Amino acid sequence: MNDASKPTLILGGTGKTGRRLAERLTAQGLQVRIGSRSVTPAFDWRDRTTWPRALEGVGAVYISYYPDLAVPGAAEAVGAFAELAVQRGVTRLVLLSGRGETEARRAEEMLKASGADWTILRCAWFSQNFSEGFLVESLLGGEVALPVGNVGEPFVDADDIAEAAFVVLTQPCHVGQLYELTGPRLLSFADAVAEIGKAAGRDIRFIRISHAEFTAAVAAQQLPAEFVWLINELFTEVLDGRNESLADGIQRVLGRAPKDFSAYATETAASGIWSN
Repeated sequence: MNDASKPTLILGGTGKTGRRLAERLTAQGLQVRIGSRSVTPAFDWRDRTTWPRALEGVGAVYISYYPDLAVPGAAEAVGAFAELAVQRGVTRLVLLSGRGETEARRAEEMLKASGADWTILRCAWFSQNFSEGFLVESLLGGEVALPVGNVGEPFVDADDIAEAAFVVLTQPCHVGQLYELTGPRLLSFADAVAEIGKAAGRDIRFIRISHAEFTAAVAAQQLPAEFVWLINELFTEVLDGRNESLADGIQRVLGRAPKDFSAYATETAASGIWSN
């Protein structure tokens, strides 16, 4: 449990889970410091000289690595940051990790080795990748083309992740715990797209394409090179069936069932994000 009189530093505080966590902490009257390049003091994973100022006076840190822990060098960066935090007396560290990612596992081990009072939230694919990520345009266009077959993924809701992060940061019994966070059932990407189409009242097709076709399509979107690499890594390595299982992390932390993908799809469709 962190010192409530000190702010919690949220790295990736404008991202999918960080933003939601910040809202929850603030709503409870707790102080928050957003860690990003666009705030003061700025925090930049690539510029280690920004790390000490961001850590000044904080009581705990939520570590979300941008763009993803799968990226080469991420584990070393997380390890170095954790060591610095502990040296500075900030020992309560919560890491957002990913299932089935080799680099993410390495980052977890480096966090543990730092001497921190750690908690790890190892997460499945976010449901919100369909509404707050690169798939929105495809869904709007009525066709989602991905290089993934009939592999089941237990999509987890970002609100559940943020709720879990809030609980582990504000309650004392979660130090030294690793929680795997998944949704309540397995869906293929085709299933997920079908549920979104149904919720949005639109005909949205899912097409399986080759990795080469996908790489070319992603490159044509003129995304940052590291993001192109990351998307390819996730679809070629991680989505091979290795995560085709449910975990009970949400139940263990929150004492309730995780949010189902259909509830996410219905709520999100009502916002109009997938409507032309």
